[in-house]
Amino acid sequence: MPTINDVIQRASGYLPEKDLDPLRKAYEYAAKIHAHKKRLSGEPYLAHLLAVVYVLAAMRLDLHSLIAGLLHGTLKEAESPAAAEQEIRKLFGKDVAVIVGGTTKITNVHFNSRIAYQAENIRKMFLAMSTDIRVLLIKLADRFDDMKSVQYLPRERQLEVARETMDLYAPLASRLGIDWLKRELEDLAFSFLHPEEFADLASRIETSLEDRQRYVDEVKAILYAKLHEFGVTDCHILGRPKHLYSIYRKLLAQKIPLEKVYDKVAFRIILKSVKECYSALGLVHSLWPPVEGRFKDFISKPKANGYQSVHTSVMGLHGEFMEIQIRTEEMDEIAKEGLAAHWAYKEGRPISKSDVKLFKWLKHMVQSLHDLQDPKEFLEAVKTELDNSQVYVLTPNGEVKEILQGSTPLDFAYAVHTEVGNHCVGAKVNGRLVPLKYELQNGDQVEILTSPGQQPHRRWLSLVRTSRAKSRIRQWLNREEQEKNLKRGQEICERELRKNNLSLKRLIKSGHLREILKGVSCNTLEDLLRKVGSGKLTTEAIVKRLLPEEVRGEEEPAAVEEIIAEKPMRRGRRGEAIIIDGINDMMVRISHCCMPVPGDAVMGFITAGRGISVHKVGCANFRNTDPERHVAVEWAQSAKIVHRAQIVVFAQDRKGFLAALSSAISTDDANILSVEAQASDGGMARINVVVEIADRQHLERLLQHIRQLEGVLEARRG
Repeated sequence: MPTINDVIQRASGYLPEKDLDPLRKAYEYAAKIHAHKKRLSGEPYLAHLLAVVYVLAAMRLDLHSLIAGLLHGTLKEAESPAAAEQEIRKLFGKDVAVIVGGTTKITNVHFNSRIAYQAENIRKMFLAMSTDIRVLLIKLADRFDDMKSVQYLPRERQLEVARETMDLYAPLASRLGIDWLKRELEDLAFSFLHPEEFADLASRIETSLEDRQRYVDEVKAILYAKLHEFGVTDCHILGRPKHLYSIYRKLLAQKIPLEKVYDKVAFRIILKSVKECYSALGLVHSLWPPVEGRFKDFISKPKANGYQSVHTSVMGLHGEFMEIQIRTEEMDEIAKEGLAAHWAYKEGRPISKSDVKLFKWLKHMVQSLHDLQDPKEFLEAVKTELDNSQVYVLTPNGEVKEILQGSTPLDFAYAVHTEVGNHCVGAKVNGRLVPLKYELQNGDQVEILTSPGQQPHRRWLSLVRTSRAKSRIRQWLNREEQEKNLKRGQEICERELRKNNLSLKRLIKSGHLREILKGVSCNTLEDLLRKVGSGKLTTEAIVKRLLPEEVRGEEEPAAVEEIIAEKPMRRGRRGEAIIIDGINDMMVRISHCCMPVPGDAVMGFITAGRGISVHKVGCANFRNTDPERHVAVEWAQSAKIVHRAQIVVFAQDRKGFLAALSSAISTDDANILSVEAQASDGGMARINVVVEIADRQHLERLLQHIRQLEGVLEARRG
């Protein structure tokens, strides 16, 4: 375990002119804050902080990053995080305080599910790292050391942390081009996600170590001899085994045994110049025949993270496949350390083109994910954005565009411009018309066909892969829905007012609009109309405010009273749950599509021969019905009738959970009518329960108690 002296010694190697006393001061500050805190392994928490900053020093990061690495856990320990951040700002400067604040996880916020918590945590991290990338570098070093202690967590938590590492942190390290960290994180996560496969693969790889080393030495000797023969003497050749997770993925993808994985070793030729790289490529191909489709030139077309190298696979020695990478010394440094190898903060150098490109990607990603409120949808979009697989396509003018692998012409259209995407009617690829679901391939020349009359469709969301395209489509659909809601709300309000010889125009002239809007929590009249159109507000809820005394004129008192109430407030018959606007002896039934319960805002729909069906306001099925057949209804205040409601529970699939769920429901005086459970391969279960409850408050109380059960990730109304 490194000490503070080890950290300072490593930092002084690349910061020889820097005063490193603030680093020791930060260590003493952290030691005081975490004096009695220990990790699950029993080690002092301070040992974790030193391990994190030691990794940051290995990345050769600036002094502010190292100090922030030592202090990144202090705000969580403070009674007042804001006061602690101010103290850090005073002692160590604004930069350090901003980085420490960005690395601090969400605290004092409670979520209904682990997924919602994770989504908000990641959202906060992305916002912080889009402002200062050092936040992400510290988070990666923090997760790298955390993964070494995951074994002390319960098995369920091990799986959560390992999955998050595999899906989020390893791809982020890859995006930054820190290849060694990406490989380490993947192997650590692999060891917890699939422990048996990891142990078996590690054991079998280890047994072949001696044979593999002989093979590496033989190949290196041949390559050195060939390069020297053609005058390339200043070079370096490495042969390293591929990391276990990459071998495991190959075994799964190709459905082959380990013995058939011939390229378990990757060779790297490091040279002085780009010219020598291409010369070496020709020499390699003169020695061994290249494998078709396995050549990639990342020198002329670097990856998004700045990575440059030539990759080729050949049918090598003894007829075995070999992967060979060829690059310059500078490219090798960037390939190993990624962004950290040329990080602009290190010596105050101007920011590089690679850094600019990365910041552009980060800000674009944050913007694309901004409008995604559903936690599951957000996390899926994050995974898609972090996919580092790219294809290169051409515009009709020959301009090269880099786009996510699996993208369609619609993705390409939105990458060019939002308006091009919104008006896309088709696409030509290599001069031929293709469907919009076509997956773009390397080298495709793409021409987007547009029409002013074209508009996005909801089904387009299933045709695009990039979060940018999905975000732009959703923005348009939301805007369109808002306009429809505005028109629908205006029609509803005008219709209700017209019954009483009134209008919205007269309402506006009355001068009481501000009070009315305030009473229904709306900022503008358009806001009110949209809420009415969407079903978030009902005419029952606003009619009293829409008709203040000053607007009533000289109407008869009885008529005025009826206008204010919108319907006669009759007392329901004994046991009657619903009171209907001016209709007697009409059969009433609660709709099964939305299952409203007392407390929900409801409306009625007159059906043909089946009486009135009662729906929740906002029910999609109700909104699609004929407005002329709508009727106002309300819950009878004194009704003592049970109502059906559907509950959806997402939980860990464990023995005894259904019994615990049934007990919780019974304890809350609710009756179970039906239960349907489905288990997934990932150890999760979805349970649909139909229960009988008294009202909405009863249902909310029941949901709250279910959420407190062990293993429950989410519980909501169906």
